Amino acid sequence: MHIDALIHTFRLLDIADILIVAVGIYYLYKLLKDTRAVSLLKGLVMLAILNLLSHLLNLYVINWILQQSMTVLLFALPVVFQPELRRALEQLGRGRIFSKAQNVNEEEMDMAINEVMAAARVMSREHTGALIVFEREVGLNDFVDTGILMDAVLSRELIKNIFVPSTPLHDGALIIRDGRIRAAGCLLPLTEDRTLSTELGTRHRAAIGLSEQTDAVVVVVSEETGTISYTYGGHIYRHLPEDQIKEALRTFMERPRQTITGMWKWGAKK
Repeated sequence: MHIDALIHTFRLLDIADILIVAVGIYYLYKLLKDTRAVSLLKGLVMLAILNLLSHLLNLYVINWILQQSMTVLLFALPVVFQPELRRALEQLGRGRIFSKAQNVNEEEMDMAINEVMAAARVMSREHTGALIVFEREVGLNDFVDTGILMDAVLSRELIKNIFVPSTPLHDGALIIRDGRIRAAGCLLPLTEDRTLSTELGTRHRAAIGLSEQTDAVVVVVSEETGTISYTYGGHIYRHLPEDQIKEALRTFMERPRQTITGMWKWGAKK
């Protein structure tokens, strides 16, 4: 009887309602996948299971303690998941209405990528460390303000000069906006991911940290090994041929609204 009543009262809007919730859960999973939030969610699930078991077994004291803990955690969740919530809101704001117009055409962006990779190739041979950021839709003014404003024409010679060891700007990041060097010597946030390889130093962790908080693409040249890598979406891609890195950069910069899933074919996560 209950099933028959449910079928008769079922509307097309109910199907749409279920689909919207399913899509929302799917994108929430994609957002949290491969982040520290997954471990935190596992901990919350374990607490919920223990809470249920203590209630079924009439363990009153344990159940009371767990219930109080869950109440406190509900208030703490916005603080604990602050990076993930920030990413979610930023991605929500990257819709077509709020998207930032590109002030450079495809040819100019291709030239900028070629100049960056030409400089990276030389710095790789010379084992000169470098951190080069391509701004996309999320503005990087907070990080630009930590460095030296330049607004200079992008060239391989200038990039190499900026990262010459023992010069004032070589330790920071260079930020590229609309095919021009916006600033150099910028400070980037370090990732808090403790699962990363110990081979990755501060420069790589800063590149990953920025890509966790924004949609920027960051090219990294290792001072120790000379390896050229790039980061996007909290992942780092290493030991790739130069042509493959170039193609990945073109893909990100020419189609800024593509989802994170599109990047998997450009490299292997390390």
